[in-house]
Amino acid sequence: MNRWFNSPVHPGWPSAVGPLRVPAGVVRLRPIRLRDATHWSRIRLAERDHLERWEPTADPDWSVRHAVSAWPALHSGLRSEARKGRMLPYVIEVDGRFAGQLTIGNVTHGGLKSAWIGYWVSTELTGGGVATGALALGLDHCFGPVRLHRVEATVRPENAASRRVLAKAGFREEGLLKRYLDVDGAWRDHLLVALTVEEVDGSVAARLVRHGLARWC
Repeated sequence: MNRWFNSPVHPGWPSAVGPLRVPAGVVRLRPIRLRDATHWSRIRLAERDHLERWEPTADPDWSVRHAVSAWPALHSGLRSEARKGRMLPYVIEVDGRFAGQLTIGNVTHGGLKSAWIGYWVSTELTGGGVATGALALGLDHCFGPVRLHRVEATVRPENAASRRVLAKAGFREEGLLKRYLDVDGAWRDHLLVALTVEEVDGSVAARLVRHGLARWC
């Protein structure tokens, strides 16, 4: 057994989460692996035009940052943050296949008990409920085993698809962050959205099931 499983430093890590059935297939979350390099790189490079416009500006160039050779260092950094109790880096799987990532970051316990959540999903699965299902699983894990009170996210106002996903999970808008983040070469406004455990009726996944957006496996 991994020595960090349900540890007092990081409860809920590195346990897998799910499953939940959505129109595209069966969604699960599992910790990132070193052998994810090829799948991760293939999707990130092929879908640059879709992904880059929503993600923070960074160096070096996209093609260098998402080469297979870049994954080991990224994997090591994310796992290191997980071991310190600050992050939960997950792969989104659909029917056992790599479909994207969901990351829970800035995990804080004590009096705050909060984190942020972010995700991306391959465009070939867009519209199949994968992002919504993965987000629901991630939130239920945050409010359950990880024992958090609040989870927040930021989204560009023009990102209608991601705003719909967040709304289906029950997030509410709290305000507009002006020129908040350097994305795709310019400082962009972002909406701040949040959800607290008191606002969840049973579970976020159960909310999707009640609305006909998902089914229990």
